[in-house]
Amino acid sequence: MYINIPNQILALKGQCVKEILFNQENKIIEICCRRDKRKKPIDPETGQPGRINQYIKRKIADIPFFGCRCFIEIELAQVFINRNERRVEACEFVDKGCFYTVRFCRLISGLCRYVSISTIARHFGLRWETVKNVDRDYLEETLPALDPSRLFNLKYIGVDEVARAKGHDYMTVIYDLETGGLIGVEKGRTTDVLSLFLKKLPDETKLQIKAVAMDMGIPYQSAVKQELPNADIVFDRFHVMQNFSRAVKNQRRIEFRKANREGKELIKGSLYLLLRNRENLNDNQGGRLDALLSVNKNLSELYLLKEQLQTLWMAKTYEDMESKLNHWCEMADQTEMIYIKKFAQLLRRHCVGICNYAKHPLTTARIEAGNIAIGMIRKRARGLCDTEYFKLKIRQTTQPDMESMFYYAA
Repeated sequence: MYINIPNQILALKGQCVKEILFNQENKIIEICCRRDKRKKPIDPETGQPGRINQYIKRKIADIPFFGCRCFIEIELAQVFINRNERRVEACEFVDKGCFYTVRFCRLISGLCRYVSISTIARHFGLRWETVKNVDRDYLEETLPALDPSRLFNLKYIGVDEVARAKGHDYMTVIYDLETGGLIGVEKGRTTDVLSLFLKKLPDETKLQIKAVAMDMGIPYQSAVKQELPNADIVFDRFHVMQNFSRAVKNQRRIEFRKANREGKELIKGSLYLLLRNRENLNDNQGGRLDALLSVNKNLSELYLLKEQLQTLWMAKTYEDMESKLNHWCEMADQTEMIYIKKFAQLLRRHCVGICNYAKHPLTTARIEAGNIAIGMIRKRARGLCDTEYFKLKIRQTTQPDMESMFYYAA
């Protein structure tokens, strides 16, 4: 006697449920099926009907339900091709050679987007490598390809580097800054890596690109100058201010060593006061800042220079921004702060790229948001050994979660 369960519930197309077994001790549900004899055997390569040579049974894991692990025993037809060749028919709900249903693989991959692999492995009673391989294979199959030769209508792009683990296997990520979409992930952070990507772009696209936003790394600048001679290089404000913050940190350390006991108490824990804008400080913090600036001449000058530096990006023209930058550097040179003078030298060396912001007001905010998501991947995994898998996870971060990870239907 066969159990008639509507196909909409189990979604086992081509199979008829024969019996359902429940192992209460091990909490395992096993669904035993037989092949639907009404379905003609189809050669998976040619798509043509064939003759059944024999039936092959397979046992696959499905999504757990009711707190129990679930396995399905299915029956597939081996199609006779010729005397020396036979092929097993395709099955909609399980891929060839896979021991897990498609919906189970989709669930695992969906969870891997938000949860660590080790946690998922413990929850489902699987090996770490199994979860990782399932996620990798599913992403390879479902993620849209990144093909530079099919990119058109690009005007502004952004380039940055990310690491698979701290100090290891750097990757180059390229974004379309108009749409915010990821258009390239390449292993390495050299001139050749970015040049190879840019060479694959259609000639029409290369001519349309107006500007490339990046940090101040020399390799990326060289690649853009070689492959995109018409594009301007724009050094992002975030990276400029990041370098200034390092200078502030180093200069504050010098001031702390020179200060007396009372001065050291004021300087201690004041870094965030110097770096944050005054409107973002509360009354107590503002009072602490005023007390610090009133007793330390160098830090007072440093804070004024910070406020002056921020006005650079309010300039409307390239010439105006260049004039303001040179004026700021002259003020920095007149101080007695060695790290601020070094920072002024950095600004002069990169003056053109910084002032190009007036022509192309680009920011790498989208890239930095992507880097945060990539950082979360590293944090969850505590480092990924597989670089190709890491590339897939980076590509996944830019894709919307089109279907809930809790949607199990095939």
